[in-house]
Amino acid sequence: MEMILKVDGLCKKGILNQVSFEVKKGEMTAIMGPSGSGKSTLLYNISGMDIPDSGSVALNQKELTAMTEDEKADLRLHEMGFVFQQMNMMENLNIIDNILLPAVQANKNKKAGRADKKALTVKAEQLMEKLSIAGLQQRRITEVSGGQLQRACICRSLMNEPKILFADEPTGALNKSASNEVMEALVSLNREGTTILMVTHDSRMASQCGRILYLVDGQIQGELTMNESSTAREREAIVNEWLAGMEW
Repeated sequence: MEMILKVDGLCKKGILNQVSFEVKKGEMTAIMGPSGSGKSTLLYNISGMDIPDSGSVALNQKELTAMTEDEKADLRLHEMGFVFQQMNMMENLNIIDNILLPAVQANKNKKAGRADKKALTVKAEQLMEKLSIAGLQQRRITEVSGGQLQRACICRSLMNEPKILFADEPTGALNKSASNEVMEALVSLNREGTTILMVTHDSRMASQCGRILYLVDGQIQGELTMNESSTAREREAIVNEWLAGMEW
């Protein structure tokens, strides 16, 4: 498979220490580890939201650490999608206008007419239907459930057709039912070809990924590749046994 992300010798003083790994196109990879191990810092450094002290990060053979801040911002807008634990929706906008924001930003230098706006709206509505939140377009963010709102965030992250989706504890603030809804949506997207790199503390969520990297004190201490033919229950048991061996 084609390699989409390459991280080589990434260091951040006191947090990350010589982190190296690759992500292939279409993979769904989880990053796990104890609190304070550097999981979120790693995600921010490989997405260009933070600057590592040394090492390199390449997305589709484009070296992020050699880019200016404006170039990295443009890359994040057009080639990366983000889903966070804190959903960061605009309270003054309804659901569909929140979903449209990245596309509007990406097209701000164009002379957008009614046809452009209509096409973007159709695209947003198609994503909402795919993630089973059709009909919520005009709702305020306070008028939907947590699971529905996070799925709207996933729609927003996909508007510019990113090469990779970064998710930082996407189910961390949700109850079990809503977590299942969000994870089912992410798994479905991955099966359709979306590359996903996800930080999670939930072994049940991680067991649905194809691969798990285990981070301790800023270093990758273990890696587990899942057997796709295993049942969900078997996968979860395998992950829990492996985590026990990693002193989780």
